[in-house]
Amino acid sequence: MKRAFLIILTLLLVGTKAEATNQHAGHFKNTLKDFIEVALEQNPSLLEAKNKINIYKQIPDQRSSWEDPMLTLGLANLPVDTFSFREQAMTQKQIQVIQEIPYPGKTELRKNAAEKDITIAEWNLKELELNVIRQIKESFFELCFINSAIATTEQNKILLKQFVTIAESKYSVGKGIQQDVLKAQVELSKIMDELIELQQVQANETARLNTLMNRLPQENLQIPHGLTQTEFKYDIQSLQDLALKNRPFLQGIQTSINKFTITKELAEKEYFPNFRVGIQYGQRQNSPFQDHPDFISGFIGVNIPIWFTTKQRKKVAEENFRILTAKDTYNAARNNVFLKIKLILDRENKGRKLISLIKTGIIPQARQSLESALAAYSVDKIDFLTLIDNQVTLLKWEIKYHRQLTDYEQNLAALEHVVGQSLFNALYE
Repeated sequence: MKRAFLIILTLLLVGTKAEATNQHAGHFKNTLKDFIEVALEQNPSLLEAKNKINIYKQIPDQRSSWEDPMLTLGLANLPVDTFSFREQAMTQKQIQVIQEIPYPGKTELRKNAAEKDITIAEWNLKELELNVIRQIKESFFELCFINSAIATTEQNKILLKQFVTIAESKYSVGKGIQQDVLKAQVELSKIMDELIELQQVQANETARLNTLMNRLPQENLQIPHGLTQTEFKYDIQSLQDLALKNRPFLQGIQTSINKFTITKELAEKEYFPNFRVGIQYGQRQNSPFQDHPDFISGFIGVNIPIWFTTKQRKKVAEENFRILTAKDTYNAARNNVFLKIKLILDRENKGRKLISLIKTGIIPQARQSLESALAAYSVDKIDFLTLIDNQVTLLKWEIKYHRQLTDYEQNLAALEHVVGQSLFNALYE
């Protein structure tokens, strides 16, 4: 019996050291970095966004080009009684070329507006990349938690098996009761049920991470141990400044404001007319009695914006309201970003305190309480239910520690997304 308790105590001590000896931080970071790089190269949503940029890149040259010239062919003054080209001196075969020329500056403004669409698409791509990186990190960290939870639960399953053996041994020699055996078996069944649940969640999260990397959802992933608490040194003001400077979402809205400023200037240009120039060549045939020289004609015309009160003026007003709307959108987005930063910092502060409390206070106390209960139970000073309760309590707090650590790291991943850049390492700079 004493030997069994020594085995259990040894398992407890090994369990406390296993986590520390498996902290291969370098391998851990490299694996995460590899996952991020694969996702940035192969994620279908990112590939789609990149193709959209290529679409927009084809537009500026189109916007800066003039309309195609118009070529017309015709006949003039052909007599209908004879249909002869020689009878009348004014009978002509005509060819005409007409070119519309926009007012100076219009095509350049159209091109500039189209180039802003390219920039907006590029900001959207960067925003999407940040979102994919955040999802990769959250999924990766979640798998770290699940693996740690499985390892902890497996360790506790071994302990519970030992408890069952001890309860059965004491019951067989008349020093225990059947209720202790049944209680130990029930707790062991609960542990096995939790393992099944964790393994299902592990499979789901693995599929999610594979999908983000454009892999088959059933592919195996090797997630190394190494999740540690990241040191945090930022204050709210510095994070807000970083967000204003780096967040692609905000930069995209600002670019939209610049684009609408250009389209407003273009709308103001529409008060000025476009030009239409043309040249016409009339070919005449000589008659038997007289030579008929060919004619050449030219012309220039302009459109007259007489409906400016319902057309050009309204267009200028429309673009002005677009600018005002975009500015309001920017202010709302900025305020939302600042709010998210504040909420994330509050969660970081809470999480940091909880991790410290659980790691340095509750878990050591719970482990010490279990060890004390084991020693007391071995000499029949406490009942078996108290021993089981201590074991369940330790398991609960060990799992909660891993949960809090994972939530903390996922929270920081969300902060990097909100701010728009890597804050704690060079994983995706």
